[in-house]
Amino acid sequence: MRRIAIFTDDPGWHGKQLCQAFAHRGFDAAYASLTDCTIQIHDNDLPIFIPGFADRLPAAIFVRGVPGGSLEEVVFYLDILHALKLLGVPVYNDAGAIERSVDKGMTSFLLHRAGLPTAATWVVRDREQALIIAERELQLGNFLISKPLFGSQGEGIRRIEKSTDLLWLTGSRGIYYLQRFVECDGDGYSDVRVFVVNGKAVAAMRRRGISWLNNVARGASCEAIGMEPELADLAVAAVETLRMDYAGVDLIKDRDGTYRIIEVNSVPAWRGLQGVCETNIAQILVADLLSRYLSEPC
Repeated sequence: MRRIAIFTDDPGWHGKQLCQAFAHRGFDAAYASLTDCTIQIHDNDLPIFIPGFADRLPAAIFVRGVPGGSLEEVVFYLDILHALKLLGVPVYNDAGAIERSVDKGMTSFLLHRAGLPTAATWVVRDREQALIIAERELQLGNFLISKPLFGSQGEGIRRIEKSTDLLWLTGSRGIYYLQRFVECDGDGYSDVRVFVVNGKAVAAMRRRGISWLNNVARGASCEAIGMEPELADLAVAAVETLRMDYAGVDLIKDRDGTYRIIEVNSVPAWRGLQGVCETNIAQILVADLLSRYLSEPC
């Protein structure tokens, strides 16, 4: 039986869903952490050691998480993914896709360069420059969002609404990522998550936040929505721009009725989405990996 490695430090519900989907297709999937992998250039050893795969590299890698850490640690984890791909092991999503999307500054730049609608964004090193930008935006009547350059699930995000909010403005490891807050169309706070696999929007939901943060991890509720052609096209275009196998794309419809792309997540959670849609997302992901990279029939 061919074996798949799922890179994750927290298998949980998502890991179980993937293991079941792989098993249904006749593949054994095992969890491994990038923190336990090594590069070993020595005699007849495999050049990359993965726990549980000491004798033979996996048939493919499914990346469910890349651990945080120092710059050196993160670069090392990505080196492992790059090396595996060079050794002919399919990596889903690969290191390049993760690099382009985990860095919010690069994501914003690439989306803008492709002509896709996103929020006004500034990424700066100097705090005084960040304060000048924030003060100018406040004077124009705009709120700002301050985000860590790397992060997910709403961690470390703050909204700047008034001048006194600038007192706590701090960078993320010395970098300031500021984005103009997008007031959503309609009542309350909401955005849309579209799940894209191999260039196709396969499912979508609306997330309604209990505050301006719409993350499910922060208590947002989920509801199924129809897949508007404009919504699907934008989400697919964002994923194609970042050259990803699959992604969760977050969009907000502003007060003028324009959808704006807020984030593109290369390691998206889908438990909330699965709870409101009939499509089995894990099975779609597994079928796509196996058919495109291992020539398995759908």
